[in-house]
Amino acid sequence: MADIVDIAVGSEDFSTLVAAVQAADLVETLKSPGPFTVFAPTDAAFAQLPAGTIQTLLQNIPQLSRILTFHVVPGKLTQADLQSLDSVTSVEGSPIPIQKSDTFEVKNATVVAADIEADNGIIHVLDRVLLMG
Repeated sequence: MADIVDIAVGSEDFSTLVAAVQAADLVETLKSPGPFTVFAPTDAAFAQLPAGTIQTLLQNIPQLSRILTFHVVPGKLTQADLQSLDSVTSVEGSPIPIQKSDTFEVKNATVVAADIEADNGIIHVLDRVLLMG
């Protein structure tokens, strides 16, 4: 099995996320034993951000790191685990609300693919970038 970074690199849906993780120097962290739960926005999710947002973030590494670590939770939490919780605390330190409805949602995003197993955690694919605040 591959780790979280290798899975993201191997998917054509995560090129923006991979570039952001590389720019923020978080590759080694996400290759460490973890375990981590990663809420991974697709390229289409990043494309929904206002024009210029990604370029601005790539030039502001501390802010980029905060946003990326807001998408990571310590531990390995499956969809079933998450749906029994009201919120989880991100590595960044802020809470991420979990919505229990017909769809599986975290904060402002819908999980479009859940429980992608990795050696060092689990990935849940999002249709939007999680916004802080």
